[in-house]
Amino acid sequence: MSNRAKKIFLLLSVVVPFMLYCVYYYGMMVKNAPYKFAEFESLKLEYGFNDSLLNKYNSATGDYQFVNRKDSVVKMHMNLSKDDLLYLHRKAAELGFWDFPANEIKKDPKERSMRYIIEYKYKRKTKRVVYDEAYDGNEKLKDANERLIKEIQKKLDENEARLRNIK
Repeated sequence: MSNRAKKIFLLLSVVVPFMLYCVYYYGMMVKNAPYKFAEFESLKLEYGFNDSLLNKYNSATGDYQFVNRKDSVVKMHMNLSKDDLLYLHRKAAELGFWDFPANEIKKDPKERSMRYIIEYKYKRKTKRVVYDEAYDGNEKLKDANERLIKEIQKKLDENEARLRNIK
């Protein structure tokens, strides 16, 4: 067998099956990914001190409720654009939200701290995380939670400001 024939044989018997397997394996992984934006239904954010979660947003209904600087509850209807929701979906994926534990709560229930409930709802799955600012867990996990919360609040604030300028 010539040198060239050996190379062709090696290519056909090892490299090609490996490449076909990779395409099949990763194609199935992408196809069966649990959190795809095409299946995205809604985003919910609730937050407040301990169990009085007065600040709420639900993208499915567009209901937005928050406590303003005068300590009064303001209710309004506000829908996030598809681009904003896609941005928040990608930000959650980037920060590893799908791998966060469901409960990241503080050990001392009497301690006063902000509690956040973040929920991404999809057709086949829902991911809900309860996070307390006084959580004593991994610093990277705390940082990722806080960054995601800031991104969501930033998008809500931008849309609220845009709505107020229109009126």
